[in-house]
Amino acid sequence: MSWAPHTVVTDELIDPAPVAALSALFDDGLGAPALGDELPPLWHWAALPRWASSSELSIDGHPFRGTFLPPVDLPRRMFAGGRVEFVRPLQVGDITRRESRVAEVTEKNGRSGRLVLVTVETVLHDSAGDPAVVERQNLIYRDAATVSDQRPDPPDFVPAGPLLTWADDAWTFRTDPTLLMRFSAATANAHRIHYDWPYATGVEGYPGLVVHGPLMSLAVAQTHRLADGPTVSAIEHRNGAPLFCGQDATIVVDESTRTLIGPDGRPRTTITFITR
Repeated sequence: MSWAPHTVVTDELIDPAPVAALSALFDDGLGAPALGDELPPLWHWAALPRWASSSELSIDGHPFRGTFLPPVDLPRRMFAGGRVEFVRPLQVGDITRRESRVAEVTEKNGRSGRLVLVTVETVLHDSAGDPAVVERQNLIYRDAATVSDQRPDPPDFVPAGPLLTWADDAWTFRTDPTLLMRFSAATANAHRIHYDWPYATGVEGYPGLVVHGPLMSLAVAQTHRLADGPTVSAIEHRNGAPLFCGQDATIVVDESTRTLIGPDGRPRTTITFITR
């Protein structure tokens, strides 16, 4: 299949419905941004969901590669991070023009084998037509993992309650399957590793349901908002390793950097805030 990077331009509504869905998922007492309110940092991931047609979905739940994204032949996909600049505010209810393109495709050989790094650039324009959000997002594709014949049975999950809780001078991040399903729906993410236990463990070789990388990044960013921190002009975010459903994590604050730490003490998501 021949493929070349190209720019996709769409005019889209910053829909209050998925914004309210994300607010309900956080359940943190701040309430949902209403029509005319400024969209919080990174909330455009939920406010502008892209629903692919059912016939466009591959076996893993993602749209077929080779249309917008390159035809990478590696099966495992990871949201690796990126950088988002907030030039001007976007408001709930606005129409924004989105321009997206694949900026880079780089193949490497890492410690775990061959991988392909795909960088997607997106610009969102405000109602006046000026650039408001400028984003570079990194996706990593890897080889399939070895799948054991002894596949784990799903544990007895208990309701996680609010995604973020504050106690003993620290944030705790908790998930359960219903929370992952609701985030998948709010962001139009059909990737099966987040809700399909047999697929996640038996096909992609994970030990459980995988927590969405964007959900971890959004949660870390939300703690800055909950602390009523200064206005954010840019966010640099990096996802280093997966977190699995039901695993508690903590968020550590160090000056302008906040890091979500898994139960094994390893960083999962790190965000650096550039503020005004």
